[in-house]
Amino acid sequence: MRVLVVEDDSLLAQGLIRVLARAGHAVDQVETGIQADKALRTASYGLVVLDIGLPDIDGFEVLRRLRLRHSATNVLVLTARDAVEDGVYGLDLGADDYLTKPFSVTEFEARVRALLRRTSLPAGAVSVGRLTVDVEAKSVRCNGVTIDLTVREWALLELFMARPGRVLSKEQIAQQLSDYDAQLSPNAIEVYVSRLRSKIEAAGVRIRTVRGFGYLWETTDEVP
Repeated sequence: MRVLVVEDDSLLAQGLIRVLARAGHAVDQVETGIQADKALRTASYGLVVLDIGLPDIDGFEVLRRLRLRHSATNVLVLTARDAVEDGVYGLDLGADDYLTKPFSVTEFEARVRALLRRTSLPAGAVSVGRLTVDVEAKSVRCNGVTIDLTVREWALLELFMARPGRVLSKEQIAQQLSDYDAQLSPNAIEVYVSRLRSKIEAAGVRIRTVRGFGYLWETTDEVP
């Protein structure tokens, strides 16, 4: 999942980035509301971690503009203001959840997981063909045998499984798996798709190349 962190406190921002990257997310970070608004207009994110106290336009204005564009992107608001009204105001503007600083890493991780469960794969084990995927445990098995995936391969697997029957272009995949500092090339996408394909093809599912358009996740046989 691609995540945008909007936070002008560099120390806190780096901490949030480490937590999110450790969970397998591609993370971009900006420090101002104007930068955040620009990023949200030009890229697609599964989650925005949005600080309210920014040096130019505040997080509320960023959120207001995002929802005016009818974006359904998940937004977790961060606020240092010790007032329940600020959190309620953020929710009224369209935030999905909020956290008041200071907060623990454990609480942040739990809030992020809860938000992403709403738009990604369901919690617990999901079976497709002979493939069993446990989202929370980050495990993949074929007929009970564990399949080892890298962080990028796992993110790619989630991306395909959350969009069954939809062709994903290389550009869409790159946008979800890349960040500002490490943009994936079309050749790199081909490599990751090829590696994932080779690991799951025995499970009765495949990633089919739709020439000129991208890749399609489909089941090739069913469990008896």
